[in-house]
Amino acid sequence: METRRGGCNCGAVRLQAEGPPLRTGLCHCLTCRKATGSVFNAYAIWPRGQVVVTGETRHWENRHFCPGCGSSIFGLSEEGDEIEVQLGSLDAGPGDLAPGYELWIKRREQWLTPLPGVAQHVENRPQ
Repeated sequence: METRRGGCNCGAVRLQAEGPPLRTGLCHCLTCRKATGSVFNAYAIWPRGQVVVTGETRHWENRHFCPGCGSSIFGLSEEGDEIEVQLGSLDAGPGDLAPGYELWIKRREQWLTPLPGVAQHVENRPQ
């Protein structure tokens, strides 16, 4: 079983994800933009039980970040059964975790092109 490790810039928060994620995506919504400081959020979602987080985090709207360096690291689903790991927080490049869909494409910057061959959702994906 594959293990992926990651964390914040200062190293105070670490995470370890076991096995493959359930899905991967890109989100262009305003909340993700503000949370990441970028024009989109690239993430992978694992079942909560497959990810161990160590270190203290602060959170806003279920999005967790390091209180020391401010790195955005992960988010929790409303039910708490899934964890959304920011791909940029992984230690190794996420080359094999290509997004399978894009969310909130109505907010995608006009200079960004749609990812070829993946589902495109105007807002959230259907449950």
